[in-house]
Formats: sequence, C-alpha cells, structure tokens
Amino acid sequence: MTDPTALPPVRDVRVDDDGLRFAASEDVLCNVSFDGRRIWSFWSVRDSTPDGTSESGARAVAWPERLTLHLEGATRLGVTLGDGTVVHDAEVRLGTEDRRLTVVGRDGAPLGIDMYGKLVKTFETKDAGELTPLLDALETVLGLLHEQGLEAFPAYGTLLGAVREGTFLGHDNDADVGYVSHHTHPIDVIRESHRVQRAVERRGYATSRHSGGAFKIDVPDADGSVRGLDVFGGFFSEGHLALLGEIWAPYEREWVFPLGTVTLDGRELPAPADPERLLAETYGPGWRVPDPAFRYEKDPGVQRRFDEWFRGTRLHRAAWDHRYGLARLLPPYQPPHDVSRHLHAREDPDTWVLDVGCGRGRDVRWLAKQGRPAVGLDYSGVAMQFVADKAAAQGWPAELRTMNLLELRHVLSWGALLAARPGRRTVLARHLVDSTSPYGVDNFWRLVSMVLRPGERVHLEFLTSPIDDPEGRPSLVRPLEVADVVADVERRGAVVTDRVDLVGQAIDYGYGEELSDGKQWRSCRLEVEWR
Repeated sequence: MTDPTALPPVRDVRVDDDGLRFAASEDVLCNVSFDGRRIWSFWSVRDSTPDGTSESGARAVAWPERLTLHLEGATRLGVTLGDGTVVHDAEVRLGTEDRRLTVVGRDGAPLGIDMYGKLVKTFETKDAGELTPLLDALETVLGLLHEQGLEAFPAYGTLLGAVREGTFLGHDNDADVGYVSHHTHPIDVIRESHRVQRAVERRGYATSRHSGGAFKIDVPDADGSVRGLDVFGGFFSEGHLALLGEIWAPYEREWVFPLGTVTLDGRELPAPADPERLLAETYGPGWRVPDPAFRYEKDPGVQRRFDEWFRGTRLHRAAWDHRYGLARLLPPYQPPHDVSRHLHAREDPDTWVLDVGCGRGRDVRWLAKQGRPAVGLDYSGVAMQFVADKAAAQGWPAELRTMNLLELRHVLSWGALLAARPGRRTVLARHLVDSTSPYGVDNFWRLVSMVLRPGERVHLEFLTSPIDDPEGRPSLVRPLEVADVVADVERRGAVVTDRVDLVGQAIDYGYGEELSDGKQWRSCRLEVEWR
C-alpha cells in the first residue's frame, strides 16, 4: 500500500529561462506541458545534471535547443510524472514578451519535442480524421510491398501504438513499416530494397534513402505538410533477426511467419506472428508502459555491423546538419575563402575543381561564378540544398552532390565517375582532414589517387590551434600538427610544393564565421602535388 505521506520522486520544481531545477530521489519520466498540452518529456536523472548552484542532490535540465526560440511569454506550466502524479502546476513567464507562450510552426500547427530532440508535429494534436491520408498511404504501401513479394507489417512506433493502444502513439510523428526478406545476404537485401523503392516511386510517391536497406516515403498530410513513412528491411542471418534500424537478436522464423493481424485506428493490418516478442526486442521488457522520452541504447557491435552492411558511418552527421541548418540565417552571399582565391589564381583557366567537404558550397559557388567548372561533395545534404538550387537557377557550372567519405562504396563510385571526366583537374579540401576520422582521411586520399593525374594538385587547409566556441559547443574541427600532415602527404607519395601559415583567417564553424584573435597561427594552407 502506498504511503500517502511519502515525498514524490521529483519535487521542488523551479522554472526559469535556462530550464528546470528540481530535487530527484529516483529516475522517473517527467512530462512537461504548456497550457495543458504536453510539449516535452525527459527522465529526471538520465537527462539532467547535478545543479551546482543549489543544495546537494538537486538536478537541472536545460530546455531543448530547438524549443528555446519559442520560449517567450506566459504559460501554465505543468510537470507530470509517468504515473500521473502532478509535481508542478503554476503560471510562469519566460523571456521578455507580454503574451501567451505558443509552440507552433509557421502554419500555426502545434509542435512538440520528439525522442530525438527535434521540434515536430506530433500525432497527439491531430483529430482522427486528420490521420486518414497517412493510414491510406500505410495501407497502400503495405499492399505495394506485398505485390513486390514482401510480407510487410507496421513496425517500431507504429506497431507499438497498434498493439498497446490501438492507434498511433500520441508523441510519435511518422509511420514505420518493416519486412523480413527471404534473402540471407546483405547485398541481395540492398538490391531488393532499391527495387522496391523504384516501385514505390512509380506509384507517384517521393522517396529518399536512409541506408542500403531502408528508405523514406513522403506522405502529404491533411494540413498540406509532409510526413515520413519509413520502410525498414530485414533478414535472417546466423540465427538472428537483423532489422534496420538496430534490431539484431536471436530469433525464430515462426515468430514472424506466417503473418498475423493487428488493428490500427479500426483498420486491420498485417503483423508479425508474435508482435509482443518483436516489441520486447525493440523497446525492452517495459514496452507496455508509455515513454515519450524513450531512447534507444545502441549496442556498438550491432551498430558497427549494420554500418558496414548498409550505412557506412556518419561521424557527427547530425551535428553538421544542425549547424548547416542554422547557416540559413546567414546573409545569402558569403565571400570565398582565401584558399579558393589562391587556387583560382594558381591553376590554369581550363582546370576544373573538385571541392571535397564543400559544406555550404561557398567556394564552389564563387569558382563557378568565375566560369570555372566545380564539383562539390559533402555528406550533409542540408549544407548544399539552397546553394544547389541557386546554381541551377543561375546556370553556374557547379554541381553539388552528397558523398560520405566514411563509406567506401561512395568513395569508389565517385572516384570512378570523376576520373572519367575529361580535362585537367585539381582538388580543394578546406577543413576536411581536420574534421573527419582517420578512416575518412584514408578514403580522401584514396579518392584523390583515383581522380588526379601526376602533376595535378591538392589545395589543403586545416586548423593548427584549438577554437573555443563562444557558446561552449564542442568543436567539429580539431587542430593538427603541420609536420604530421606533411609526413602523411609524403607517405602517400605526394609532395608539398607550397606552405602558408594563416593568422586572423576566418574559421568556418558551419553556422557562421568566427575570426581569430590575431595572436597565434590558426590554420595552414598546403599545396600538394600528386606524383
């Protein structure tokens, strides 16, 4: 029997512009609401830090970064634990504006923080009828996959919502489909996934690929926005079920086949033969208890296996995407970096440029405007999207494409395509060797060896002293010793023909520019001739 005098596991909640402070005696789920609508959820210990400004045992959790732009005005702020206990319910004012605080998109649609920290349109603010297009698309895709010979079923959050609640999870914002292929080799699973993606596109849906074994279908919502319907491939291997994104578990075939059924919002859909077992493998033994702040605890070995089979690795990809997303706030025109001006003056007019790790395409754009053909490669599609659109509209001789240096298939494919292009060429790599991993550096030089011919040059620039981010964020670029870089270049059979140490040079964080204080060398430019 519960002791009515016992203190709740979270208490003494205080709210300010920085976040929430509270005392916590155990780790419990906390749901934060503004004017009665859940906005964000977190775990009291897992997601917080000790609050050094107050008494011993106090905790602090900062507002999610994506939410901070909306924290202006007054609201009735509630904090409710996962068991329904209300531990805070009071009118608060955040920021400086005198109005009611709202968390909505540009179209006025309510937004909330998802499990990945993104601000999205969740299902909990939708009426049943508004989800009809997504349900229709889900049925259509399941039928289409069946036509392609795949026994597909709702997966992940969609399966969880159907089994546990009979509807979409309120804190979810997309739909998931999975299937278990009859193939047993990753290459065959990849080929099958691409074949199915093409079949989906022929039905009029826009798609984009997550990995070799998973892709996303864009589904128009009733309000005109677009929701994602993710299709995850899987197969049996070594007595295990491998299902993208991260399921690798000992599994019996009869736990999947023959498919049974499940009901989602009144519609009968296919399901694994034992859906509860798959949900336990996905979310753990506590899958029956709602957790809007659920976090996948990835097994490094499983993640490495799937990376090598299907994805390659994506070092700091989310951080780069975020920073390049913030770069949209910068002025539309940014001047070229010094290294690209040097390249343009140094190389013959008919030499075309390959910019590896081109970021926002700033140098590619400038070189193309000078009439010099340029190809920009970067693994952040967010970085190049708006520059690519501008280049296409203006007719500049510029191409901006995605490539992942950490995935050998990308490197070899692009190396072969670019090597076949006619004409003299040169390579630009500004803050690349100092931002990727050692494996990425190896693959960069592998790409160079395929593209360049003897006597052609690489123009490198890299950091030589640390950068202190003014907002305390970890730097995505690390300083290198010039002697180490030169030794590595020579070990690979090239020779350094010019070196310039740069001071006061603008360093690109990915979201803007931060100037050197002028007191020390900040970067180095090397001209490397390929032999």
